[in-house]
Amino acid sequence: MRVLAMGCHPDDLEILCYGTLAKLAKRGDDVIISTIANGSMGDMVIPPKELAKIRHREATAAAKVIGAQEYIGVGIDDLALNPEDDEQIRRVTEVIRYARPDFIICHGADGYLDYHSDHNYAAEMTFTASFNATIPHYETKSPVHPVIAPLYYMHPTGPRPDFYITDYVDITDTLELKLEAFACHKSQFSWLGEHIGDSSLLDDVRDQARVHGKSCRCQYAEAFQRCTQAYRMTANRLLP
Repeated sequence: MRVLAMGCHPDDLEILCYGTLAKLAKRGDDVIISTIANGSMGDMVIPPKELAKIRHREATAAAKVIGAQEYIGVGIDDLALNPEDDEQIRRVTEVIRYARPDFIICHGADGYLDYHSDHNYAAEMTFTASFNATIPHYETKSPVHPVIAPLYYMHPTGPRPDFYITDYVDITDTLELKLEAFACHKSQFSWLGEHIGDSSLLDDVRDQARVHGKSCRCQYAEAFQRCTQAYRMTANRLLP
């Protein structure tokens, strides 16, 4: 199968679903990684244009760790995502058409708000673009995608009792790859530590995987919610 993981910022996917993506790559699926925002605002000192280049390199390295086919940065500046901007939607649509996914892993869930508005906008943009990708007269460079891709929403960081989990993936055998990939984002460790007051980011990622693992009786897991909108569902389990 072909799988597209569409995140918001570089490092969001690493935190939320890279254990699953590593399993997909191991079973022989074509895994394509993409982020809509370029991470340009994620530092106290480094100028945005310079930081965007750094973060693209870090995301590319992280994708290689898990055996992903490639990393694609849509390249929209942090805090500039706009789900009402047709030019931005076409850029996301083009990635989906290029990737030709059998399913998409992304931010979002019906009726929830994440802590970062960029994440919420990325969720809306992915939902819209994945439908637009199937419309023949909605023109982008790549040809129309033949199916409305099923969506799996990633469980956001931290406890979210309003997020209804439909699927767990046992990532016990890929947790270390997930952490190794996250560690590629060296530019983020000091920034996030200062900005959110937490210097133990790798431990936090491991701890969340442990919590999900306890919920489904394995050591480490990641959690997802299937999008159940009409024409988005499938009778088959697509996650590993």
